[in-house]
Amino acid sequence: MARKTKQQALETRQQILDAAVREFSERGVSATSLTDIATAAGVTRGAIYWHFKNKVELFNEVWELSESKISDLEIEYQAKFPDNPLRILREILIYILTATVDDVHRRALMEIVFHKCEFVGEMLPLYEARKELYLECYDRIERVLRNSMEQGQLPADLHTRRAAIILRAYITGLMENWLFMPKSFDLKAEASVLVDSFLEMTQLSQALRVQPQERADRQPL
Repeated sequence: MARKTKQQALETRQQILDAAVREFSERGVSATSLTDIATAAGVTRGAIYWHFKNKVELFNEVWELSESKISDLEIEYQAKFPDNPLRILREILIYILTATVDDVHRRALMEIVFHKCEFVGEMLPLYEARKELYLECYDRIERVLRNSMEQGQLPADLHTRRAAIILRAYITGLMENWLFMPKSFDLKAEASVLVDSFLEMTQLSQALRVQPQERADRQPL
């Protein structure tokens, strides 16, 4: 019986998360109440409070579940492409773009993040948390780029921070623009070419190399 009860609790939690994505996507985060989510999930508000303290925690859980998929994929590709960090990065970026088209849940989540979420009122605490997450994202990208440099896949003088900033802006910009106007270009069909275009830029662009003055500035006094 205990096992069944635990399983039922997990199923209810997933119902709530799925309903939250649907409601946030349709109404926007600020305009969606926990009552709306409870009704859509077919549960009581009390059931939501059993699993989540408030709407902020619920939204954060929705976001983290999506990010965890990418982390799991990274582990899978590390096993599949050992000692090939640039290939791993390429495959993950292609997945992020194509999943925005094919994965209904992820597409809805990206719609919410880019077009249906205002970091005001009760959502304000997430504003600072998102900024911290973005900074961590830059650090993660830089680590991958440095690993690629060590493997001889990228120039030894690549400006990794600058490349990381451009990469994040590039990928999020592609998703945001496509979600706003899906018929403007075929994101799925173009995904590999778009990703390869960026990777070629990191390999060939002189503007992404550490410049002489920057090297001098980095020298210890």
